[in-house]
Amino acid sequence: MMEPSEGAVQCLSPAGLHTLRYTQWGDPHNPRVVVCVHGLARTGRDFDRLARVLAPQVRVVCPDVAGRGRSDWLGQPLLYQIPQYVADMVTLIARLDVATVSWVGTSMGGLIGMGLAGMKNSPISRLVLNDVGPRLEAAALARIGTYVGKPVRFASLDEAVAYTRTIGAGFALRSEADWREMTASTLVPDGDGFIFHYDPAISAPLRAMTPEAAAAAEGQLWSLFDAITAPTLLLHGAQSDLLTQATVREMQQRGPRPAVHSFAGVGHAPMLFDADQIEPVREFLLAAA
Repeated sequence: MMEPSEGAVQCLSPAGLHTLRYTQWGDPHNPRVVVCVHGLARTGRDFDRLARVLAPQVRVVCPDVAGRGRSDWLGQPLLYQIPQYVADMVTLIARLDVATVSWVGTSMGGLIGMGLAGMKNSPISRLVLNDVGPRLEAAALARIGTYVGKPVRFASLDEAVAYTRTIGAGFALRSEADWREMTASTLVPDGDGFIFHYDPAISAPLRAMTPEAAAAAEGQLWSLFDAITAPTLLLHGAQSDLLTQATVREMQQRGPRPAVHSFAGVGHAPMLFDADQIEPVREFLLAAA
């Protein structure tokens, strides 16, 4: 079975230097690169199945965003926001030594992609937004805020899987093996048990968000979205509470006017574990060839 190599790059924040780590699939010299970026409390290993499908044709790079997985934690909790993540990804792309990349971003990873794709001279040539848009529903953010960053410890993998099934019901995974794989990739041993493999402080900006700040952020995201010129595919969990049908329709009329692929029975967010979710992404990304 194909396995990835590992890489690291040093990035800069107002708190100092930190190391961003990533997995890389396929030929490390292939100039055709797809960068896959995960959601708020996830890691780059969410994309293992997608990467295995794409790697024969392209190089696939899956970073652990700062504060998650094997990447360093930031010294100031309020730095866990999109501008810092975008800056880190610019540094990562420079390390990859390519002029352009395709981008797949799930939830937070999609916001980072929007932030970068909406900039002048962006390196993003094709963009996949996985169940996220410029408008984030307040109720969904409140739901996420009830568990992200909260202290929790599991006596066993089975206990962690049961917990993940509860907080991540929207993933709608199809088998026990899928749930175990998805859960295990975000755990780290802690004595004779497990904890989640992220800095609890990643939730600090979410908890500090006021309604006024949220409205301002949405305006900035729409401005960035409207500036995107790269071909864009929007994946949508039909039962998502973060990305509504109304927002999907508005996105189709603005900015890059993305193609939309909706997945019935799935909430926030499609995990790209199954062939029916992977295939639209593969077709879209490889169409550039």
